[in-house]
Amino acid sequence: MQRRVKKRFNRGFTLIECLMAVLLVGIAVAALVAANGSLTRINAAGAELSTAEFLIEQIRELAALVDYDDIDDLNNITFNPPITSDQQPLTDFSAYTQQVTVDYIQQADFSAVDPTETSDFVRITVKVLLNSKEISSASWIRANY
Repeated sequence: MQRRVKKRFNRGFTLIECLMAVLLVGIAVAALVAANGSLTRINAAGAELSTAEFLIEQIRELAALVDYDDIDDLNNITFNPPITSDQQPLTDFSAYTQQVTVDYIQQADFSAVDPTETSDFVRITVKVLLNSKEISSASWIRANY
């Protein structure tokens, strides 16, 4: 006499297994969407910083072209829209502003300002703002040569 054993398990997925798979896929998709948003914000900040550095470099080139005796003409000047090194306005960047300050500095101590403004060294500082928020700044020293 042979016994017949009836198999009681199915070969498919249970409802709990399907729910767990859907949950895991949902978490993965949510993580990808959040990462995409973060990367978009970081990319925009990088583009703003790159533009600010370009605008600083334009003022650096302008200051190199100006005679030393006329360098103080750049003191406390704000350019909006910003300008190129040949003083052409960059109207496509009208949300950006270049602020320039020029300080005569002492020959023996570059961190100290020369109140007599007779030094052969100046410190030029440029700040770049985007909608009144500072994005980047740079300073350099130029000598009367």
